[in-house]
Amino acid sequence: MQKNIRLIVFLIAAVAVISGCSLSKDTSKTTDLTSKEKDQEAALQVVTTFYPMYDFARNVAQEQANVSMLIPAGTEPHDFEPSAKMIAQIEEADVFIYNSEEMETWVPSVLKAIDTDKVTVVNASEGIDLIQSEEDSAEIGHEAEVGHTHTVDPHVWLDPVLAQQETDNIEAGLSKADPAHAEDYQVNAQHYKEQLSQLDHKFQEAFAGADKRIFVTQHAAFAYLAKRYDLTQIAIAGLSPEIEPSPSILAELAGFVKENDIHYIYYEDSASSATSKTLANETGLELETLSPIEGVSEADQKAGVDYIKVMEQNLEALKKSIH
Repeated sequence: MQKNIRLIVFLIAAVAVISGCSLSKDTSKTTDLTSKEKDQEAALQVVTTFYPMYDFARNVAQEQANVSMLIPAGTEPHDFEPSAKMIAQIEEADVFIYNSEEMETWVPSVLKAIDTDKVTVVNASEGIDLIQSEEDSAEIGHEAEVGHTHTVDPHVWLDPVLAQQETDNIEAGLSKADPAHAEDYQVNAQHYKEQLSQLDHKFQEAFAGADKRIFVTQHAAFAYLAKRYDLTQIAIAGLSPEIEPSPSILAELAGFVKENDIHYIYYEDSASSATSKTLANETGLELETLSPIEGVSEADQKAGVDYIKVMEQNLEALKKSIH
């Protein structure tokens, strides 16, 4: 994959040189730009990978930067690979923001193939202790099956406190790339972190003193949230929502939910709910949505849906199990 990415970058560079030569032959043609268009061209160009990084960056940047997102809603970010056009977007940006190499596994290859001296690269999870997980089965107090592999859980943004740390990393990157507006970025980041802090308090208040602290999910995306609020996540699949559990795991889980008087199973809004429906049918559980916020549709964004609103929806959903 790395060789392919380097080849793509070389071809992009070659086309850029040819285009530049062609343009230089006729400099008499000019395009009239409105004041707004000129401001947009002059603003910091920020490319982010998927929705949480986009929303955090957008809140920090405000009007000082143009923030774009590579991975659209409905695309599974775990398995995503960038196109040649997307690699060109990264190379032409002032700032490139991603969550982690554990989430966006393609990033190291891209960074080796582009000139990072010209692009400020922000690893938003830098400095955060990532959770080691076992990918193949639900964590229900039994040993994992033979052949399991240890991996790193990248879903740090689902913890409102760690989301504040990611916001700090993004602010530092924007300030480094655009020191003239560093104070603006700092003020914006502080304001957004206050909102994230309020979100954290809502979770704390909702779960304080709860007797039932277990929730069952389709996808092991909520370990950071569970750790923050002293909850127990029971996951049907591993870190990838596409992993199908074995019949023995499903049978074990079916017994577990009956023994622990669990009434809900949570499935993702962005992935197939087939596995969750299978378990729900076998156990009589009700289905409820719990979003990992890996994507928010354009229509929802226009309607005012953002990271904080989806997290508040997640909180209301979890209250059905945590009480």
